[in-house]
Amino acid sequence: MSVKDYIGILKRRKLSLMLPFAVIFSIASIIAVILPPVYKSTSTILIEEQEIPPDFVMATVTSFAEQRLQSIYQRIMGTSRLLDIIGRFKLYENLKGKMTTEQIVDRMRKSIRLDTVSAEVVDRRTGKPSSATIAFTLTYEGKGVPEKVQRVANVLASLFLEENLQVRERQTKETYQFLADEMNKLRAQLNAIESKIASFKALHINELPEVFQVNMQTLNSIEQNVERMNVQLRSLKEREGYLQTQLASITPLEKMNEDRRRLRELRVQLANLETRFTDEYPDVIKTKEEIARLEQQLAKSEPGNSAAEGLPDNPAYITLASQLASTKADIDSLKRQIIELQRKADEYRRRIEETPKVEEEYKSLIIERNNTQAKHDDLMQKYMEAKVAHGLEKEQKGERFTLIDPARLPEKPYKPNRLAIIMIGLILGVAAGIATASIREYTDDSVRSADQLSSATNFPVLAGIPEIYSAKDLRRKTTTRLVKFATVVLVIIGGMTVVALLGYGPAYFLGQTHATPGIVILTTYCEINEKNLTTWHFQTTCPN
Repeated sequence: MSVKDYIGILKRRKLSLMLPFAVIFSIASIIAVILPPVYKSTSTILIEEQEIPPDFVMATVTSFAEQRLQSIYQRIMGTSRLLDIIGRFKLYENLKGKMTTEQIVDRMRKSIRLDTVSAEVVDRRTGKPSSATIAFTLTYEGKGVPEKVQRVANVLASLFLEENLQVRERQTKETYQFLADEMNKLRAQLNAIESKIASFKALHINELPEVFQVNMQTLNSIEQNVERMNVQLRSLKEREGYLQTQLASITPLEKMNEDRRRLRELRVQLANLETRFTDEYPDVIKTKEEIARLEQQLAKSEPGNSAAEGLPDNPAYITLASQLASTKADIDSLKRQIIELQRKADEYRRRIEETPKVEEEYKSLIIERNNTQAKHDDLMQKYMEAKVAHGLEKEQKGERFTLIDPARLPEKPYKPNRLAIIMIGLILGVAAGIATASIREYTDDSVRSADQLSSATNFPVLAGIPEIYSAKDLRRKTTTRLVKFATVVLVIIGGMTVVALLGYGPAYFLGQTHATPGIVILTTYCEINEKNLTTWHFQTTCPN
């Protein structure tokens, strides 16, 4: 096909080209106009570190910024908070009768967006580079008045700032209160353990490990005293035997018969034998029998002198007897002392034997007391740090959110992109017109030239009769052209109106500034921000 053929197609299919284009472009323009404008306002909040170095005051809020942001975001996105904002600013008034409360709240949640701003920093604990959140943006999208969108965005930002302060202060307060409660519990446990140790010491005061060396030294001293007294006892017993021997060889009375002398000798001999032998020894038994026989004889022979027998008058005898009595008294005293010392030694041995058992239980109590004391001291230090950290947060000296870029008044809608919608409608209209014209052309079997007729019939064309127009045909043709022209003008006016409504200001049609036969000039202008003036001229040739 030649260029002439394409031009012929365009002339024949003008209506097929322009009607789909006009319909689709008009629909796109109407959609671009009737879609409500959506405005967006964004606040930028900086996450600042605490002013006092962490080496001096360690904060008790250990969660990462991302975690706190998500936690605060979920709190603010709660139904009660959003309903309060919706009621305060009268948002979504046109949806209250059409949608449920949950759906309206969910729509507002979708209109709020939180975006974090990260940067590469060096971790102080590990010294390795890592990604950290240093700021975040809070965006609200809404329809209607831009000022209302800005106020809602500012309210959301202030809620974030207030909630962060409340959360951090609440966390620090809960931390030091928890540590205070735990410290009081440990103090009560420590007092109970101290009371138990005191009772244990009072019950086992002589078996404690602290007095073990004292018990050992005392036991050694007692054993040495017992040994020394045993030596003294043996010496006194030897002296007793010696005195008894000397006393037996001296007559207590100066005048006595042979039987009495014999009786005294036998008694001395018996005393000597009893010191060396037992009562069953034959010599002891024989001596006792002889003494008994002599006593009977003396009792029979001198019944009146028995009382006088115990009163000796020999000075030597009396001296030895008194020495013997003194020696026996010393022996009895030493025996009592030895018995008492042995009793004490047994008591100290018992203490020494009980010391390992007592020491084991005592050490367990001491270890429990030391561990509890260490925990109490550690908790005390943490409690003081938590209290200082609470004061840090209360005075807003810790990590905090700072609003560095408050929400601004949106100057133009964020969406819809009306120009893009119109351009899409323009492209789709052109494509639809071309497609419609192409389909109609390729489905039309009409013969429109002598060449087409000759090619279709294989016969030569002898002559061609041109189209003859009557007056009625000319009027109808003129009317059709005027309708097409009016359609084009309306489309252009509609497009310019839409363009004017896209944000360039109101459009004013000044009308026909110049007219000549067959020429119509339409002039419009638009104000841009009430400052600059732009004028467009559209010229169309009218049919004759």
